[in-house]
Order: sequence, then C-alpha cells, then structure tokens
Amino acid sequence: MKYINEEKINNLIVDATKIDSRKLDVILKKAKSLQRLTLDESAVLLLIKDPEDIQKIFSAASFVKDAIYGRRVVLFVPLYISNLCANNCLYCAFKSDNSLIKRKALTVPEINTQTEWLLSRGHKRILMVCGEEAPSGKSNIDYYTEAIKAIYAAEVGKNKIKRVNVNCAPLGVDEFKQLKASGIGTYQIFQETYHQDTYLRMHPKGPKRDPDNRIDAVDRAFSAGIDDIGIGALFGLYDWRFETLGLLSHVQHMEKKFKVGPHTISVPRIEPAEGAELSLNPPYKISDEEFKKVVAVLRLSVPYTGIIMTTRENAGMRDLLLSLGVSQISAESNTSPGGYSAGNAEQAGLPDRQAGGQFSLGDHRSLDQIVGALIAHDYIPSFCAACYRLERTGETFMQMAKPGTIKGKCSMNALITLKEYLNDFASVSVRDACQKMIARYFKQLDPLEQEQLKLFIGHVDSGIRDEYV
Repeated sequence: MKYINEEKINNLIVDATKIDSRKLDVILKKAKSLQRLTLDESAVLLLIKDPEDIQKIFSAASFVKDAIYGRRVVLFVPLYISNLCANNCLYCAFKSDNSLIKRKALTVPEINTQTEWLLSRGHKRILMVCGEEAPSGKSNIDYYTEAIKAIYAAEVGKNKIKRVNVNCAPLGVDEFKQLKASGIGTYQIFQETYHQDTYLRMHPKGPKRDPDNRIDAVDRAFSAGIDDIGIGALFGLYDWRFETLGLLSHVQHMEKKFKVGPHTISVPRIEPAEGAELSLNPPYKISDEEFKKVVAVLRLSVPYTGIIMTTRENAGMRDLLLSLGVSQISAESNTSPGGYSAGNAEQAGLPDRQAGGQFSLGDHRSLDQIVGALIAHDYIPSFCAACYRLERTGETFMQMAKPGTIKGKCSMNALITLKEYLNDFASVSVRDACQKMIARYFKQLDPLEQEQLKLFIGHVDSGIRDEYV
C-alpha cells in the first residue's frame, strides 16, 4: 500500500516498548508547544502502560485541544442518500451480497424532504454519505452533485444548511473538480485499514478491493482543488497501534506532498451490522482504554486536526472523549436512506436494522439533548461554517490552526450559532442553559469583542441568520 511502510511501523511498535518512560515528559512538553510529533514519538505514547503516565497523556491532550480550538465542539448530522453498493466489505451492512437489508437510493425530492426535517430540528451542517453504486441511469458524480444541490435548496423558515461535507467513493480528478464546484466543504474518505493483507481480506470484491486507488483518491482530490480532506481508519480490523501509526504515516505524506494535513481524522470502531457476521466479532477488538489512548495520541500528534466522533459510540464514551481531543461530533444520526421523517421526531432513534442502516448506533440522544449535555460539560455547541465561507481552508486554515489563533474566531462564531439555536429550536430547559452560557462567556471577552458579540446577538434577535467573523 502506497505511503505505508509496514516494516517501519512494526519496528517502531517493537522499539517503543524498550524506551524508558522518562522520555514521556520530553515528548509531552513538545506536544504542549503545539508541535507535530514524529512517528517515533507517537509510538512511544501508544506503548506507554503505566496508569499515571497514561493520565499525563490524557491531560496533555486536553490541554492541546483547548489551546487550538477552545471549548467549542462542532455539531453535524449524517444524511445517507443511498445504500446501493458494488463492494462486499465484510464488516458493513451495505455489502453487495447482503440480502437482509432493504436497498434504497433517495430521489431529489426525498433528499430535500429529509434535509427539511433535519433543518426543523436545528441542524446546519450535513455529512452526505452514500454507497459505491449510483441509481440506475446515473453516474456517481451526477447523483452526488444533484443530491448536494437538493440539500442546499432546502429551507425551513430562515434556516438553510450552511455546509455539506461528503463521504463518497473515490473519484477521478475531473469528477472531484465537479464535486468541488458543487460547493462542498470537506471531502472525507477512510482507508479503513492501513494493513495491506487485512485490507485485501476485508474487501474481497468490488471497486474498493484496490487499496492504492483508495489511498490515491486523497491525492486526486487535492489535485482537483479540494484542500480540506478528512481521513480515518476503522478500528477493530487490525492492531490499533499499527492503524494509528498508519494514519499518521498518511498524514506525513499529505503534509510533505501538499503542505496540508487532514482537516479531520475520524476514529470509528466496528459496530454490529445486520448481515455482516464479521462485525459481531471484530478480529482485533479495541478496548475502551485503548480507544481513549488512540484519541489522545492523535490529538497530540496532529494538534491542528479536527477529530470526529460519531454516534457509533455511546453517550458516556462520547462525552468523555471530548476531554481527550474530540472536536466534532454527529448528533441524532440515522444511517438508513430515508431514516429521518418530518412526521416523526423519534424516527432518528429507531434501531438501524429496522430500516436498512449501515451499522448499529450507540448514542440515540436528540440534537437538543446533546446541546444540553455539551453545555452541562462547559462546551460551546457550534454550528459554524465560517471558515468555508471565508475560504479559510487548506493551507490558510492550517496557518491559523497550528499556532492556535483560530480559537478566537471559533469561540465567537460558536456563540453566534448557539444564539441562533437558542432562538429557533431550543427546548425551554436548553434555552435557559444557552442564555447562561452566552452570558458567562461574554464576561470573558475583551471590550471590543463584547461589542462585536452584542452586535451579532442583536442581529440574530432581529431575524438575521448566518453571520460570522
């Protein structure tokens, strides 16, 4: 597999076990200065076993996350537009030979209806997801761009979707150019596993069987002008230490070739999927403690990146991981095409196996409940998309994120979008919590920032939406 030196990674794992843990303080001091860690340094952190030393790693990860992004946590929701798929991934309910789920590709009107339901709940950022097979008579790229247009066209009151990020199959350079022209934010693609033999075993049939085509899709997207890329690994397919170092090797390649690392890194764990027997007993199951270490080490190793945690994890784990480096979370998710319903507010919480979902979910809280939980833990819920609007993407974003100067803009924009949510969607109890949070953070601003926030809040109260700094 390109860019991944398996021998080097394996040697690092072996060598790191021999390193005196006294080196830990030196590595953590470097990380807390917001410098990228080397593969060797990351390997040391992954192999630390002493409980007190692990707590040092966790504390440093929390420090770095707050230094870069402050207390804001970005919220988004996935919108699955199709579960048609030509691949036969052994861990996924969408695999081509699975006859236990109902197949569905949403039409443009259905996509618009699903988006309106999400808007009515308060969502402003969508991750569009689809299987690797277009509906009959259409190409993948035509279907994707039609869907994106339908999402942006949806409107509920004064509210529209601010940004569509996309998780879809690898495309050619010209197709990626079309995807960028449709107005997407981040293009997201996961290698799933960075271990060659495991990759080939897990993907026995379909276009996804070629690991180099998949990893090269990131390079093609950059070549097409998409400079915000999200990568990830599916933990449970192979040794979690190898996968973490594989991810970091991929980051090194991106930085070296394009001078831009990943905008986001996702760390999903395998969850049970209907009709996918392997998902019920993952070959390399990762424990909660190991999983927490993965998140913390990624935060320290790639301080500028957004770390994404989806509703695969239960509420308790998701709330805990916010303190270890997670900066973006999904809310009120459904992994079935058509799973959201304008007439049934509880539809998003139905077990996915009832509706052809991709995998089982662990967190069934509503968006309002998650907003309330974030505030209770003193995190500012954010629906911001300002960086995309102001072309703070790619290298421009990295120049602000790496030294932590993006934090001020993130916190201000998070408070503005929280005020929008307060006025338009919040329950009575959450509305009160939102007001108290805005008032509390207002006191922490300097006089010029206070005047600026007052102005924005006044605009929101007058009906204006989607302003930002």
